[in-house]
Amino acid sequence: MKITISKSILENILIHSGPFLEKKDTSQITSHVYLNAANGNLTVKATDYEIGFLVTTDTLTIHEEGSITANGKKFLDIVRILKDGEINLEVKNDNLLISQSHSNFKLPTFSYNEFPEFPSYEGKARISIESHTLIESLKKITPAIDTNNPKFELNGALIDIKKDAINFASTDTRRLAVVTLHNQSENELSIIIPKKAIVEIQKLFFDNIELYYDETNLIIHSQQYTFFTKLINGKFPEYSRIIPKETTHNLVLPKAMMIDSIKQITTISTDVKITFLNETISFESLSDDNIEAKTEITFQTGFSEPFAIAINSKYLLDFLNSINSPEFHIGLNEGNLPFILKDENFITVVMPIVI
Repeated sequence: MKITISKSILENILIHSGPFLEKKDTSQITSHVYLNAANGNLTVKATDYEIGFLVTTDTLTIHEEGSITANGKKFLDIVRILKDGEINLEVKNDNLLISQSHSNFKLPTFSYNEFPEFPSYEGKARISIESHTLIESLKKITPAIDTNNPKFELNGALIDIKKDAINFASTDTRRLAVVTLHNQSENELSIIIPKKAIVEIQKLFFDNIELYYDETNLIIHSQQYTFFTKLINGKFPEYSRIIPKETTHNLVLPKAMMIDSIKQITTISTDVKITFLNETISFESLSDDNIEAKTEITFQTGFSEPFAIAINSKYLLDFLNSINSPEFHIGLNEGNLPFILKDENFITVVMPIVI
């Protein structure tokens, strides 16, 4: 293989490849990126077996076709320190030679034939969903995905496709986030996507995409990228049962004022007590230290008697920072029971702190 490619294009490809590489064990071929130059295109792949990334570009000059692998991190480190302009890549004696002007580098390679095969989307079942809608839905539920939970299914998000709707759901056992899209589908399907994959999907895809799946993989294809992730094998909780069917107290609250008040309290404590009075809403820190923070806003709540809830402020701020509306709905029953935050098709059910 012998090619010439601009630094900016190669650097951008290697940056996008980074999250898909094996980081801890550089003896593994999955710490390498795979390059193939053929038919006027350069194809680059990266995978740690759990998730994978493929990109193709025709903006290069191919002098000799061929394939090679190279350590992705070291490859990027070298490209970064080179100047803007053209970079030459050449394979000699099972090494990748990287050169520009008077600068020369050599990276050892592994046998490219041993690089893991990528699952093909051809012949796979397809999910019909618009790319912007997918990304926005995933952004809203991502904060509620758990991390390192022994119940593996909670370390991902559920895409639950019904005949007339698609539900996106995630939970960390203290809160549940659900986005509902009205959508007609011939097939019903439930898949659990790992959190790491969801984070990378949001970075990669903005344009028209195609989603394919089988029992083990979700594959997303666009004009520029192909991405795959292993699915989590497990049974997601019956999320619909967690959502309160009715709420006794229902308010429409101002987003900006709530965020400002809560942030004042979080300088002292992440746990906040919110008390709804008839004409005011007060906010108070819950801290073991002898430190206090208090503030309030003027607002007609309709409560004839004080009603208090205690919450982890992060849950409320995650919800508020995910919505675009200036107002949001809150549905309450009793102070020690789960309550609902709602904006259009997005709800978060929060378990309060018992005080």
